[in-house]
Amino acid sequence: MTAPEKQQIVELLPRLRAFARSLAPSWDQADDLVQQTVEKGLANLSGFTPGTRLDSWLFRIMRNAWIDQHRAARPVVAIDEVELTQPLIGEDGRQVTEARLELARVRAAMDRLPAEYRGVLMLVCVEGMRYREVAEALELPVGTVMSRLSRARSALAQELEIAPQQARNKGEAR
Repeated sequence: MTAPEKQQIVELLPRLRAFARSLAPSWDQADDLVQQTVEKGLANLSGFTPGTRLDSWLFRIMRNAWIDQHRAARPVVAIDEVELTQPLIGEDGRQVTEARLELARVRAAMDRLPAEYRGVLMLVCVEGMRYREVAEALELPVGTVMSRLSRARSALAQELEIAPQQARNKGEAR
């Protein structure tokens, strides 16, 4: 792996961490998963095809590592409150507090989704990946990605008590 590819891995760490958090129920487990993913990626550089998407390759490694570790385990629901405890200096405290409470509510609802729904939802809605890219990264048919995303959005909308039409309008076809 060349120096630019190593730099690319470093630049991908925040995205890897966000995807890991969609799989793992706590930040500690997510950080462990990121570390394991980077270690496996560096150890298996021969499996990476230059000119292809490094992020998709690492997301696939991460997802497979998570599945291997937790094949039979049920996820434990946990809400990380790091951002909820940051100071409110120089900001409208009421608006920031309301936004943080809503974020915590969304996180808790996402934590209750099945892992396969959370993963697809994170990659499409947070990472902005196209359905085809998610399908490649997770080694799934595109139709399965679309189905899981639809079910995830519906379940999240129901959990958050958002009207179905309003939830559909928030998602864009990719």
